[in-house]
Amino acid sequence: MKRLAFTAAALATLAAAPVAAQDAGTTIMGNDDAAVGTVLSNDGTTVVIDTGTHQVPLGTAAFAETDGTWTLNTTKAELDTAYGDLMAQQQAALDAALVEGAAVATADAMPLGTVESLDEANVVVVTEAGPMSLERAMFAVGDNGGLMVLANHADIMAALEQAGG
Repeated sequence: MKRLAFTAAALATLAAAPVAAQDAGTTIMGNDDAAVGTVLSNDGTTVVIDTGTHQVPLGTAAFAETDGTWTLNTTKAELDTAYGDLMAQQQAALDAALVEGAAVATADAMPLGTVESLDEANVVVVTEAGPMSLERAMFAVGDNGGLMVLANHADIMAALEQAGG
């Protein structure tokens, strides 16, 4: 998914020195000396910041520490706008790709089937094992521009087998 591409590409301009782990609850300040948001989580690679508008995943290299305060080289408004624009672009790409007849791959790049029908909440995909209904939220556009379901092939086939038997 392109969510992590946002961390690498769109936030490359938020240049800062690599940092140690920021703890959940830490307030992150912007380059305007105003709070950008609060750390929700940190897995050592990605820090999720809650701006109050979005929960934005950022690479740890985007942060700097100045006098004991964690900072980003942006403002809350700039970060919210950039992330909102990215989410809108991703949604538009998904809406364009998620159509009847579209080929669907799994998260591990295995072919799954084709979209038979869809509505606001669910998508029916015809697979080698028969039709299956998946929540629309389970779909994304992969790095190659193709439609994918956010689960690997083995897990999907196991769920189909369990449901059928």
